[in-house]
Amino acid sequence: MMNLALFDLDHTLLPLDSDYEWGQFLCRVGAVDAAEFARRNDEFFAQYQAGTLDPVVYLEFALGTLAAFPRPRLDQLQAQFMAEVIAPAIKPSARALLQKHLDAGDLVAIVTATNHYVTAPIAAALGVEHLIAAMPEVAEDGAITGKLLGTPTQGHGKVAHTKAWLERLGKRLEDFDTVHFYSDSHNDIPLMSVVSHPVATNPNAALTSHAAAQGWPTIKLFND
Repeated sequence: MMNLALFDLDHTLLPLDSDYEWGQFLCRVGAVDAAEFARRNDEFFAQYQAGTLDPVVYLEFALGTLAAFPRPRLDQLQAQFMAEVIAPAIKPSARALLQKHLDAGDLVAIVTATNHYVTAPIAAALGVEHLIAAMPEVAEDGAITGKLLGTPTQGHGKVAHTKAWLERLGKRLEDFDTVHFYSDSHNDIPLMSVVSHPVATNPNAALTSHAAAQGWPTIKLFND
């Protein structure tokens, strides 16, 4: 029977937060008002770390930023971001963990609260075909409108979106012998609680405590 391996992205497979770093990158290259954007980005990031982030409010901000650029310019910025920020941050330990599941024939997916536009090339760079992420509305000409399609992929939303993705494949969580979910954050406890093999990966303090209480294994990929 095929097994399922689910992975959070930021601080789990990457030793950084791709959403936050995207904002920092836009500031650094002068694509946005650095002072105002950095202020809001730092505020949202602190809320995420504290578990108080309103995902809809944040996504409207993030997608609104994407919508401010013509698509050719946005794609150019994305390619530069991948080359300068993401590619150098991908660690062999993360690739090895993914490859272990891929070599075993597991169905592998990344489940992230970050939007699909930012994370799709990251998933591709990691060799992961399936990505569950917040979906931006895209106009017929390819431009991002700034609106969110559906609901956020955060907290309990990760559970709903994962089940919906599996349903589109004609599967359910119960159809797999084992279901791993690797995450660093207490924000992902809802999905971790419904899989057979939750793994606290580079966990923050809140998840470290919860994992210990639940007897969940803990691993660290980024000791170097």
